[in-house]
Amino acid sequence: MSPRPDVSDERKAQILNAAEGVFTKKGFSDARMDEIAEQTGLGKGTLYLYFKSKEELIIAILDRIFKDVINQFETRKNADLKATDAIWQFTEAAIRDYKRMMALMPIAYEFLALGFRNTIVQKALRNYFKLYMDALIPIIQRGIDAGEFRKVDARDVAIAAGAIFEGTVLLWAYDRNMVDVDHDIRSGIKFLLEGVLLSA
Repeated sequence: MSPRPDVSDERKAQILNAAEGVFTKKGFSDARMDEIAEQTGLGKGTLYLYFKSKEELIIAILDRIFKDVINQFETRKNADLKATDAIWQFTEAAIRDYKRMMALMPIAYEFLALGFRNTIVQKALRNYFKLYMDALIPIIQRGIDAGEFRKVDARDVAIAAGAIFEGTVLLWAYDRNMVDVDHDIRSGIKFLLEGVLLSA
């Protein structure tokens, strides 16, 4: 019986790092699995033991990117914090994560474009969106129930916050001189909170 393949986290991280480099340089469509295998020193067949397609690789890359953001939300969902403080702490963590992944934005947006026609990608994006909403809505609802926020629809506020985060980064991709991601995300969240705070 042949030994089980090494599926260690270290090897997977090595593959994902190599894939990020190839995708960033060549784009998702033009990148080839054998190039990624070559970057890791693996045979193409061995690479397929870990990831069976480029779609699986890009989903794993984005999982890694978004995991920290989602974890930040999860730790604050039931935390003993005012909702406003929880949202601001998440905002600062998200800004740090966005800055860390700026080099990967071309991959991320190419991946989003695939969502229009690739069912695997569509499913992954729906899962990310659900995690985001499941984490943020309870924080906002906590603020409403505590009298911190006005009687608003928690879902509507969560959608607006997501639009600020994602939209600001997209505008940065349009014009990096016009948009300052740190400042403009904070500014957008400030305006949003001012609109829902009961004391505003």
